[in-house]
Amino acid sequence: MLNKLKSVRFFLTVGLVLSIAFAGYAAYYKIRYWGFNFTPKQTTDVWTVEEHVSFMPNGSNIRVSMARPLSTAGFKVLDEDAVAPKYKIEKKTERIEITSKPKSKLQDIYYRVLLYDNVDSRGKTPAEKPSAPQKPIMDEQTSVVAGQLLEMAAQREGDPIQQVIALFNQNPPDETVQSFVPSPRTDKATAQAVIDLLALKDISARMVRGIKLTEGKKTLMPDVMLEAYIDGMWKIYNLETGKKGVPSNFIIFQRGGNSLVDVEGGTDSVTKFSVMKSIRSSFRMAGHRAELSHSRSLFNYSIYNLPLNEQNTLKWLMIFPLAILVVVLMRNVVGIQTMGTFTPMLIAMSLVKTGFWPGLICFSLILGAGLLIRAGLSKLNLLLVPRISAVVIFVILIMQVLSVIGYQWKWNIAVSALSFPIIIMAWVIERASITWEEDGAANATKEIVYSVLVAIITYFVIVNEYIRHIMFAFNEFNLVILFIVMLLGTYTGYRLTELTRFAPLAKKDEKHV
Repeated sequence: MLNKLKSVRFFLTVGLVLSIAFAGYAAYYKIRYWGFNFTPKQTTDVWTVEEHVSFMPNGSNIRVSMARPLSTAGFKVLDEDAVAPKYKIEKKTERIEITSKPKSKLQDIYYRVLLYDNVDSRGKTPAEKPSAPQKPIMDEQTSVVAGQLLEMAAQREGDPIQQVIALFNQNPPDETVQSFVPSPRTDKATAQAVIDLLALKDISARMVRGIKLTEGKKTLMPDVMLEAYIDGMWKIYNLETGKKGVPSNFIIFQRGGNSLVDVEGGTDSVTKFSVMKSIRSSFRMAGHRAELSHSRSLFNYSIYNLPLNEQNTLKWLMIFPLAILVVVLMRNVVGIQTMGTFTPMLIAMSLVKTGFWPGLICFSLILGAGLLIRAGLSKLNLLLVPRISAVVIFVILIMQVLSVIGYQWKWNIAVSALSFPIIIMAWVIERASITWEEDGAANATKEIVYSVLVAIITYFVIVNEYIRHIMFAFNEFNLVILFIVMLLGTYTGYRLTELTRFAPLAKKDEKHV
């Protein structure tokens, strides 16, 4: 028998280790690819960037080419669409083409993209070395000025790119610098001047246009930054500060010399950008993340793809195993005797719905009144089934009275009585009465107090928002709880309360020795 028990424990221990490994990997996978988190109410910022292009047709065929951001540009694209009635829309890798026959009235075209999860890939993505930059064509005087500027830049701090950028941002501006940048001095003109100087040093660079994601932002011009190839990677620099790296919440729309928007067949084109932020639950975004990580089929067969009503029900079911574990620990390890195996868990679940103090007071009132009624029924010598049935009916009547009194006196405590399971309350009353008759009032009172104590401990475990979230989001942990419960089922040692009870015997044996 002992060998058989050891064999069962061995297999259960192996199962526990495997379940821990499985649950750990599943939690890592959900965090890494589905965006789950151990924090409840985790949300995701979803940015909506709308580009509005308006122009007056000139009688020719219309072609509008607009740059579109890619998921590789930092953010992930949740959705995108173009609003252009009676236009043909074609999506290409880096641009969206919108074409139409000639039109006569003012035209408005909208391109909208939804973005989420800003992925920091700075300095992490190697890139193939580009071809040698083409040297700018300059006259003799401009070449001399460019040479002077490079000498001046070499005296500044930072890498070669930051040195040149700092040269154009000195205050007050140097006359030599001003003469090299064409007037009016715009961000685009400054970026081109920096690119020309870097080309003379055989450093490839290109212009980057994007939008700073600031809620409520409306602008006519995109932000211009510089991207240079250095140390085997393309790195972005701020043209105003020389700071290296992509700013937070900055979405890149276009790289290189191509324009952000090209309009053919129209004049007086105007481009406007607007930005809006919305908040979405991480659970709602999990499906989109699963699709990007090529695990959509796995997500489809998970509980997170169910309708919200079913998910809300499962949230409570997922916490039951943990409540069961608490009861098992209290009974088999601590040694507390309760009324029924899982009565404390059911009482705890009722307390969650009613609130702790209102539920506890209602439970005490119903139990006290029920015990008095049960004591009266015991004198009638009724059979077991009719007696329990009568107790159930009395419990219903007590709940009815408490509900009416609670409504009239505005007592939420009494109204909470309706949330307690009627059959469980009747069974607790019956069990307490039988224990009272057979083992005395002390044992009956002890079982009631212990049952309430275990219910209170279970309540504070399952009411915790973090625990409920973790048990639902990472429900594989219930498999771990399963093996722990089964291992506790093989425990044959003393319970904690038994150690206290048998302590005098141990001291007596020590004296005899």
